[in-house]
Amino acid sequence: MTVQTGIQSISVGRRAKDRIIQVLIFLAFALALIPLVSVLWMVVGNGMQRFDLEFLTHSMRDIGARDVGGGAYHAIVGTLEQVLLASLIAIPIGLLTAIYLVEYGNGGWLTRTIGFFVDVMTGVPSVVSGLFVLAFWILVLGMPFSGFAGALALSILMMPVVVRAAEEMLRLVPRELREASYALGVPQWRTIVKVVLPTASTGIMTGVMLAVARVAGETAPLLLTVFFTDSINNDPFQGPQMGLPLYVFDQAGRPTDSAIDRAWTGALTLILIVMLLNLVARLIGWWRSPARRRS
Repeated sequence: MTVQTGIQSISVGRRAKDRIIQVLIFLAFALALIPLVSVLWMVVGNGMQRFDLEFLTHSMRDIGARDVGGGAYHAIVGTLEQVLLASLIAIPIGLLTAIYLVEYGNGGWLTRTIGFFVDVMTGVPSVVSGLFVLAFWILVLGMPFSGFAGALALSILMMPVVVRAAEEMLRLVPRELREASYALGVPQWRTIVKVVLPTASTGIMTGVMLAVARVAGETAPLLLTVFFTDSINNDPFQGPQMGLPLYVFDQAGRPTDSAIDRAWTGALTLILIVMLLNLVARLIGWWRSPARRRS
């Protein structure tokens, strides 16, 4: 009887502790949601005032400081082109680096050195990448301010995120899958392409989108490499090209209510673009997932 009573008391104590931990986790989750929801509420509430067709299809050319019209079409085009170019540079390099660290690196000095520099690059402030591109690409090589220069700075910020995300996903692929492929006589490079990468593709895609979301809102590198313009520039390799972060920064610094409204709408547009890119990436990851193929 005494033993049974002791077991019941221990069980009650464990259930009480479990319930307390659940409540604390729920409170922590609710506290984490408060700033996120408040930011979204404020951006949506203020940004919807100018979120119309004119804003999405017109630039700021010939729009005075006190004029009500104008839009962010030139900035939207610039952001999409700059992020696309940065992704084309950073994703292949980051993915190949992760493949080397996981599949070919044997823990030697080169692997440790690459891992060290990736960790260092992860913590580098965004303005440093902009200063590097400004000093080397623009001042030393004499290249012009352009969207491509901004893409170079953004790619420096993207690479370590892509490397770490892809590395973790590749390490999660079971070793048995690789060994089964090797047992069939498949070479290592083909095993990586046909077995390892498809298995880890969903996680890699998520990591890539995290990297894209990080650089899409960066302002400091663009301030140093892209410069400002009120006109549409579809060529990212020649001349200044506006971006949505620069557009928000520029409009928020103007002392008129119409400019402030445009800044809020630009911020809302940037959030919607990042959400749309994440949605497209999730759909691609689901479409390419091995589970869907087997079904």
